Formats: sequence, structure tokens, C-alpha cells
Amino acid sequence: MLKGIPPIIGPDLLKVLCEMGHGDTIVIADGNFPAASIAKDSILVRMDGHGVPEILESILKLFPLDQYEDKPVTLMERCEGDNADISIWDKYKKAVDEADPRGSKVIGTLERFAFYEEAKKAYAVIATSETSQYANIILKKGCIIK
Repeated sequence: MLKGIPPIIGPDLLKVLCEMGHGDTIVIADGNFPAASIAKDSILVRMDGHGVPEILESILKLFPLDQYEDKPVTLMERCEGDNADISIWDKYKKAVDEADPRGSKVIGTLERFAFYEEAKKAYAVIATSETSQYANIILKKGCIIK
């Protein structure tokens, strides 16, 4: 155990977060997301049994969002005509509000297939057991500034 590291962040994820540099991205994927096929050219971290909000909150305690990007947080847009519940986004907005002085205005969205293309470029993909639809999120890492 280490002091100050949220217990949900295991050694594999901690290593990934440490290895990432400024501008690298990480995907936190819901249970329906094709995590293994999207991550074929990157690192797949399995966090079965956990949901996206708890992982997001823990990562944001350690991970600076890119301060040079207007939207360093990206959500997958709900498909046109789909009425899936996206209230989970409220939890994301709260977590980002608490973690970044710019607040939730740093959150953008991408159409589903554009999101998949961006996700393929990620340094790592975290596969979760999240059951909410459209619960996928991409985070772009920033710099530690003194």
C-alpha cells in the first residue's frame, strides 16, 4: 500500500498513469465498449467489478488534465434517436468540477464512431463493468505545474 493513492488504483493502472506523458490519452470504458479490440495497439487495463465514476474520481486525484486543451475530457455522444439514460454524465461533471479549476466546461463530446477512432489512439484503455450506456470517457493528460 502507498499513502495518498486511492485503493482502487492498482499497480497496473498506477504504472500506466506514471508512464503517460503530456498529451497522452486514456479511455475509461463502460462494459459494452469494445475495449479489447480498441486497445489492440495500446494497453488494456481490466478493472472488472468497478464502475466508471469511481475510477474517474480516483484517477483525477492523481492525473492533471491538459491545461493547454479547451476540452481535455471527451464523452461519447448518444446516438441520434436513442433515448438511453445519460444521467451518469452528471457524476462526471461533478468529478471534473472538483478536480480542475476550469470546471466541467472542459468536457466535450464526440459522435460514437469518431469517439472509437480517438480511443484507438489512446495510450491505454480501462475496461470496467459499468452498466450505463454512453458512459465512456477519454482523458488527456496535462503537466504538473508548480
